[in-house]
Amino acid sequence: MRNSLVVAMLVGLAACAGKEEPATTTLAPGPFDGEVAMGYVREQLALGARVPGTAEHRAGGDWIVRMMRARADTVIEQQWEHRTANGTVLPLRNIFARFRPEATERVLYVTHWDSRPRSESATDTARRRLPVPGANDGASGTAMLVALGDLLKATPPRIGVDFLFVDGEDYGEFGPPEVDVLLGSRYFAEHLLVPNYQPLFGVLWDMVGDRDLRIDQESNSLRQAPEVVTLVWETARALGYGKTFVNVEGLAITDDHIPLLERGLRVIDVIDLEYPWHHTPDDTIDKVSAGSLKIVGDVAWALLQR
Repeated sequence: MRNSLVVAMLVGLAACAGKEEPATTTLAPGPFDGEVAMGYVREQLALGARVPGTAEHRAGGDWIVRMMRARADTVIEQQWEHRTANGTVLPLRNIFARFRPEATERVLYVTHWDSRPRSESATDTARRRLPVPGANDGASGTAMLVALGDLLKATPPRIGVDFLFVDGEDYGEFGPPEVDVLLGSRYFAEHLLVPNYQPLFGVLWDMVGDRDLRIDQESNSLRQAPEVVTLVWETARALGYGKTFVNVEGLAITDDHIPLLERGLRVIDVIDLEYPWHHTPDDTIDKVSAGSLKIVGDVAWALLQR
């Protein structure tokens, strides 16, 4: 990682923020449109639950490929089969969309796009067999990146930007032990599509559409890539979003950033896990907010402007 650039970005943020209170706005809100992102959430939900091995899953992947081919310079589909612990063979695919692929200095944004096949957190026993619609858990991060792609197509970034839509994050059991989860991020980490790939930093955007959004600093991220956490939270503070990006250490979460960190990529997790409808059939569009998507979209955009 080129620490000098990240340090320079942090110095710039500190200079503009000074000693103001966390909610003080020192950067102008960006052009990100939360309503447009909400439309992309709706489009995914209209396809159905994107559970690996289903027609709805194939349609969801095709939708991302189609949307990114209309926006990014290069789109690569990374396809493979995964045999689960019970012997089921799942066709999976990561989608890697690149803006300015020739640039050597790059930023990596990650989200998962699949849906969970069961709702084990539902209070009603019968509903626990239903798939999770995934409005927030899957569709929100995907929609945010697609909407960000609209901006990057209109205003090409100064540096290279990669979007990684990973598959199979939510299929199995998070344990311990972990079984049949984080499938796409593990596969990508083991089969990097670019030789010697090393972005300046990366951010996993997961469950970022909660209408009551509050994002603490995920503990694994703080321990393994603290300078990236500081960069993201200082950017949010400078935008006036200090009440959403809260400067406190949160839980250590098993998520798609873990295989990437283990591969040496400095990727942190931006996630609001305090979501009452997590892994239930009620993870639906009414739980997601254009205002929340605007906040995370503004932060994601601002990070690319430094």
